Amino acid sequence: MKYVRVNKIINFSNVDGPGNRMSIFFQGCNYNCLYCHNPETISKCNSCRICVDICPVKALSIVKSKVVWNKKKCINCDRCIGICKNNSSPKTLDYSVEELLKEIKKVKRFIRGITVSGGEATLNYEFITQLFKEVKKLGLTTFVDTNGSLDLRDEIYNEFIYVTDKFMVDMKVWDEKAHNNLTGYGNVEVIKNIEFLGNLGKLYEVRTVVIPNLLDNVETVTKVSEIVGKINLKNQLNEGIIYKLIKYRQIGVRKEILERELSKSISPGEKQMEELSKIVRGNKVEKVIII
Repeated sequence: MKYVRVNKIINFSNVDGPGNRMSIFFQGCNYNCLYCHNPETISKCNSCRICVDICPVKALSIVKSKVVWNKKKCINCDRCIGICKNNSSPKTLDYSVEELLKEIKKVKRFIRGITVSGGEATLNYEFITQLFKEVKKLGLTTFVDTNGSLDLRDEIYNEFIYVTDKFMVDMKVWDEKAHNNLTGYGNVEVIKNIEFLGNLGKLYEVRTVVIPNLLDNVETVTKVSEIVGKINLKNQLNEGIIYKLIKYRQIGVRKEILERELSKSISPGEKQMEELSKIVRGNKVEKVIII
């Protein structure tokens, strides 16, 4: 039986796709974004043990040389996450498909679907394929939140794409060098995936975090909305693909990065966000969301 590491499960979310949804956040990401507001999802725990002694309620222990989290004891003070030097969290659990289905069935009556996120969900695409097969039997929709880094045009992902109703793709920045500096990876696959998924009718949303004084937000929004606009027109999409513009916020960002690389970056104002949304609408993308 295959297990995956899960960082957290939100039973009811209205920001991870349409309607009320259960959001499952997998542990582990291939990106290392400077502005990541959930850096504790990047790496898997290496059981260095520094978090064990700091826990005020002894919710962490060492079992067979690994840090084990007792969810019932935990008071969610998050001191363990704050002290971790590995961009990880000991507050994770391993789940099988069967175990996740049990959690889903508890709230099935109250949700429209399931969204998997991370970390980077697609790193577990084989597991998700099996999970989504079962989820669809329950009459729920299946969404994937992804950074778009894997080449989803490869035939090994065919079944994964087939059982996924829609994808939501992050487009960090258009310039490839800037993207590499921001995440540790280039963005060629991201752009190709947006076009590929869009033309398949599988793209629900593209998202860009707007960061003044760090990235060329105008270029990114212009180029990406041009692509999305062409996809909408070519495929005559009645609903249309959403372009979500997200204000950069300092909440959750690693302190050392705030003090170093992001010291001059602030949250954008309403005027800047509205100017960017006008660019998007000018490229025939009517569904623009600012958060």
